Amino acid sequence: MQTSALPDLAHTDSRPMHWLATAAAMAAVVAAAGLLQPDSSASASTRHRTPAQQQHEEAAVAPDPAEADFPLDCGNVGTTVAKQAPGDLDGDGKPETVAVVHCAAGSGTPPSGVYVLTQAGGAAPRIVATLVDPAQQLTIGDFTVRDRVISATLLGYSSSSVPSCCPDQQEKVTWQWQNGAFTRSSDTGEGADAGV
Repeated sequence: MQTSALPDLAHTDSRPMHWLATAAAMAAVVAAAGLLQPDSSASASTRHRTPAQQQHEEAAVAPDPAEADFPLDCGNVGTTVAKQAPGDLDGDGKPETVAVVHCAAGSGTPPSGVYVLTQAGGAAPRIVATLVDPAQQLTIGDFTVRDRVISATLLGYSSSSVPSCCPDQQEKVTWQWQNGAFTRSSDTGEGADAGV
């Protein structure tokens, strides 16, 4: 038998201590790899969304009143969305939009309508409530939507002899969703319902 000219190699002689050292080294490598994983918040801008998450995020966008069809007879001049504000008015997790709309008159003070819009995935926005009908001959001053409450100042006229430029009456009102309808309250505490 011929003897090797190379010295004995330690790894060719398997002892229990050798295997224990190898296992400890592998465990250290696995633990270090676990600590070096990328931070999930650092990649939030490129995160992958499930179809359900994407649909929920898209559904959370408030309806755009520019895409709605309002029941105003404006002839050829069209309508103007004078003011708008989003808000989850009924607490269902989906925002609605409240829009103040009037005819696009070149001058004067056309009466306004105040409408609540909702939108189901992909469909056009639709009116679910009319809070102020243009037939009431009112214009809207201050207007906000905050904490599920719609607030507005209604400007009107005491008689038909008052010029349309200069309303001589005003009323501060709020609407809030209660028991399936928008309930109107004013400074005097009067209440009325606006249908859905």
